[in-house]
Amino acid sequence: VRLCLFCRWCEKLLFFCFLVFSVINSHIHTSSGLASKDHYKVLVLGGGSGGITMAARMKRKVGAENVAIVEPSEMHYYQPIWTLVGAGSKNVASSGRPTASVIPSGVTWVKSKVAELNPENNTVHTDSGKKISYDYLIVALGLELHYEKIKGLPEGFEHPKIGSNYSVETVEKTWNALKNFKEGNALFTFPNTPVKCAGAPQKIMYLSDAFLRKTGKRSKANIIYNTSLPVLFGVKKYADALWEIVKKRDLNVNLRHNLIEVRADKQEAVFENLDKPGETEVYKYDMIHVTPPMGPPAVLKGSSLDDEAGWLDVNKSTLQHKTYANVFGIGDCTNLPTSKTAAAVAAQSAVLDRTVSRILKKQTPDKTYDGYTSCPLVTSYNTVILAEFDYDGQPLETFPVDQSKESRVMYHMKADIMPHLYWHGLLKGLWGGPGPYRTIMHLGMK
Repeated sequence: VRLCLFCRWCEKLLFFCFLVFSVINSHIHTSSGLASKDHYKVLVLGGGSGGITMAARMKRKVGAENVAIVEPSEMHYYQPIWTLVGAGSKNVASSGRPTASVIPSGVTWVKSKVAELNPENNTVHTDSGKKISYDYLIVALGLELHYEKIKGLPEGFEHPKIGSNYSVETVEKTWNALKNFKEGNALFTFPNTPVKCAGAPQKIMYLSDAFLRKTGKRSKANIIYNTSLPVLFGVKKYADALWEIVKKRDLNVNLRHNLIEVRADKQEAVFENLDKPGETEVYKYDMIHVTPPMGPPAVLKGSSLDDEAGWLDVNKSTLQHKTYANVFGIGDCTNLPTSKTAAAVAAQSAVLDRTVSRILKKQTPDKTYDGYTSCPLVTSYNTVILAEFDYDGQPLETFPVDQSKESRVMYHMKADIMPHLYWHGLLKGLWGGPGPYRTIMHLGMK
């Protein structure tokens, strides 16, 4: 027996068995069908930016074996970069990584979709029939896109000259429409619903204007931005700066105009005038970028966790659910009265981390989220207006400069630094927003 153990054949066999065991063990750890248990101290719903971030933070709090993430998608995307993908300056492949590669090591991945929420019993049901119980629940389900609420979509995307930077399936269609534009109307829309990254619908307008100028087509283009909102941007300081850009570049902005139909075969878009119910107007286009209506996850609507509009009902200061003390929320699925951005998720994660830590110790939450969010308003291929603000719509700027002015440095930060910070900082639970740095740069003053 001793000779056999040390012969080359047995060594290879043992090594092979070790590899097989390692693979099986890893598969059991991350697979929905073979998850090793049905109860977790912390259960995270959603594998987007908020879910991955909080799973990483909770792993350090309670141990990886006590944390699980429910997420059906095989791929995880850094969606803020899609603005630049739609403008041809980044490729879509750079925006995605396999979900398995971003889930914190040791944390269980339940590869399913949430089908039912039962906070009264501290349980969640998945579409694969699995029932999971928890001590604490973090809801990070994001929001849902509703192209179908615009007549003629999503089937209209089969035609040329139409795209949308809000989906991995349609973002490259935006670039195709832009680079093939010859003359006529270039339309950009903003829906009559909450949206994630409220600046994105006009960012692509500014980039398209810059591209058409660079390629000598601008004189033949009529650029139109039709928004359902009564303002160009929600924070006056930045809105004033954007209006100056609109005037300088001869861009046409129509407020309170909501897209209700796309006739892609005829290259026509129908808008309703929200100030004059029943009144519609048809626009011909040679290019159109559509921002879809958006809403809360269907599984939240009608559950005991939502508010009247279907969003997760949380305390805006602590991110703790208003009814269920062991339930928390982060990101786009919540009813927090601030813009839905990755920057907001970062700031929220630091607060929620502290809130959960206090709850675990049977203490009262003592850290407050001020509504901080950020929107890097891309105004060309090398300039950005970095909007940062709080719940009250007041500027909350990190740098000791006037951020309402276009900046090349801020563009570099948006295009090159922020993706790196996202993958290696935020998703690792190591980045909680620029708050501490803002304090230093402003000498302790807000």
